[in-house]
Amino acid sequence: MTFDNALVWITGASSGIGEACAYDFSRRGARCILSARREDALQDVRERCARPDEHLVLPLDLSDTDSIDAAAERVRGDAGAIDLMLHNAGISQRSLARETEDSVVRRLMEVNYFGTVRLNQAVLPQMLARQQGHIAVVTSLVGKFGTPLRSGYAASKHALHGYFDSLRAEVFDDGIRITLACPGFIRTQVSNNALTADGTAQGTMDDAQASGLPPGDCAQAIAAAVMDEKDEVYIGGREVAGVYLKRLSPTLFNRFIRSVSVVR
Repeated sequence: MTFDNALVWITGASSGIGEACAYDFSRRGARCILSARREDALQDVRERCARPDEHLVLPLDLSDTDSIDAAAERVRGDAGAIDLMLHNAGISQRSLARETEDSVVRRLMEVNYFGTVRLNQAVLPQMLARQQGHIAVVTSLVGKFGTPLRSGYAASKHALHGYFDSLRAEVFDDGIRITLACPGFIRTQVSNNALTADGTAQGTMDDAQASGLPPGDCAQAIAAAVMDEKDEVYIGGREVAGVYLKRLSPTLFNRFIRSVSVVR
């Protein structure tokens, strides 16, 4: 696909990778629907996009089913058919599995997995009717392998891979393409906002996050993967090697991941 005059819906667009994608895609000619929980932040992003008047701000809380259904209905009525659905919204984790409260694991799954699937189910029928469309999902490298302090987060991202890998096989002949984008350390606020064992935000940035790739570079990689209709793309620095080590030597990977610092 190309982005010129394409209608692109971006969740998690108020900051980080989603914000960077809004800027990058709008420069490529896309008309964007910008969704996240904070409307004021979304308005700021819209004003910094190319041709701000062409973009729609649409507040959305993926943990609220009514919010998802209402947003999808508004898009159908006000904006039209989606060319690219970019599922980017999510929340991370920084806590040991044995210490993490059940409510935290459920929130991670509700936002990262169930909310994303619910929104996708709302968008998919239009794509099927048109026999075209592209779905891109920002998962994580921990959607390919688990690490310490990310048990619930990794589970939610693994779930996304299972769902969208299956969906890709089902809708290929309907002209719909699916790209899974798996970032590693990207210089965003994700670690500041990550949930700790009791559900409170960590409130600090991990050193690895602070030295990660700029979000603009990540956005460019996602755009390129969509245009090339790639099934998956791995984005980051040395941490990307973990995907290949896990694939080639699971035993060696398991030894390695036990001792690696994934926070600082």
